[in-house]
Amino acid sequence: MSESHVHDVVGIGLGPFNLGLAALLDGAPEDVDAAFLERDAEFAWHEGMLIEGTTLEVPFLADLVTLADPTSPHSYLNYLRETGRIYEFYFYETFQIPRREYNDYLRWVVDRLDACRFSREVTEVRWDEREGNYAVTARNPETGDRFEYRADNLALGIGSRPNVPEHLRGHPSEDVHHTARYRHNRERVVDADTVTVVGSGQSAAEVFRDLLERQPEHGYRLDWLTRSDGFFPMEYSKLGLQHFTPEYERYVYDLPQAVKDDLIPNQDLLYKGIDPETSAEVYDLLYRRSIGDRDPDVGLFAMTEVRDIEAVGDAYALDCHQWQAEESFVHESEVVILGTGYERPIPEFLEPMEDAIEWDEKDRFEVTEDHRLAVDVPGDVFLQNAEVHTHGVGVPDLGLGCYRNAKFVNRLVGREVYPDDGDTVFQDFSVAQFLEHAPNATRAGGSETPPTPTQDD
Repeated sequence: MSESHVHDVVGIGLGPFNLGLAALLDGAPEDVDAAFLERDAEFAWHEGMLIEGTTLEVPFLADLVTLADPTSPHSYLNYLRETGRIYEFYFYETFQIPRREYNDYLRWVVDRLDACRFSREVTEVRWDEREGNYAVTARNPETGDRFEYRADNLALGIGSRPNVPEHLRGHPSEDVHHTARYRHNRERVVDADTVTVVGSGQSAAEVFRDLLERQPEHGYRLDWLTRSDGFFPMEYSKLGLQHFTPEYERYVYDLPQAVKDDLIPNQDLLYKGIDPETSAEVYDLLYRRSIGDRDPDVGLFAMTEVRDIEAVGDAYALDCHQWQAEESFVHESEVVILGTGYERPIPEFLEPMEDAIEWDEKDRFEVTEDHRLAVDVPGDVFLQNAEVHTHGVGVPDLGLGCYRNAKFVNRLVGREVYPDDGDTVFQDFSVAQFLEHAPNATRAGGSETPPTPTQDD
């Protein structure tokens, strides 16, 4: 089945970023013909991690639209108004909203938009030289029916997928699984005699806290291992959060790629640690559980890499290595939950575009300053969360997703529909910015300060 007309833009994948683009396009004065394709039959956002009591890690203002257009009917506040919950939220008095409610908000927006197409798994994208547009082939995973969409531009928002290291694979998924599957497997997990969580990011911490709360009822032994230096909190100070701003993103983009490759892997605690509230809740549970010289039957052990997992009877033997002391040991557990992060592989459907895409020396996407894939064809490919290596740690941030989408809408429309925010922080990141704002500072050698680079430069 082929659509007869050519869309202005076709989005591939429908997570918060592409959904935000669809919502901002819906609010633009100009009519932009858009379609957003999603392989799942209905919208779902990290369902396996919608644990009771977990919250979004950014304020509710980082919804799909507010930071670009606070008057949008697709805002979180309007969701509360339309669902009759705005006074309840008023007295809730917190910026970080329940994760389950954020998912409910996203589903509410999906239901209001006509551009979303579900059960559409994209299998191929190519540039049609004769027609001068992109041809996007998709299939319904359930029926096998095939579809073709035509578009002048694309928005690539397929998101990330759970990463299980190869040496930890090959075991029954109900016993050894990624945190992304936790809620789906929780009934089996709490029925085990021993449970081990591996990893020290936010997802691992939330799973550990949930299991710690349920432990008295089910009586399992609970352990938490990580190869990190410790169970450290995520940076959440107000000045630290200014690394998730347009200014810092532009600063990182202008750095030499070799500098970025050294910098970004060392900024994990800006976005990969444990939020302080979750850390405090874990500690408080352990403290209360230990009153009266009781043993909480819990173990936390850092600096320990799990090098292999081997089935041993009804359990699994974890080959562990404490890398600082250079000591090894074997740890047995009936269930193992892996908080081993996410990966963003190059999608196979882009294979026909391989020669038209510009790649860096490490076979990663070359990306423009305004988050477009560098391609040797006229049509734009807008990137959603595939450019950490060029723009830095703020790329996955929901708030900056709205800023990025505003750029995409402005380019599609051909004028500034949404403001291009440029002065949002109290600190400077580049020398040029600091010299521009500090009258008592001059460039060494007396040379004039070059103008701050802009997108057009």
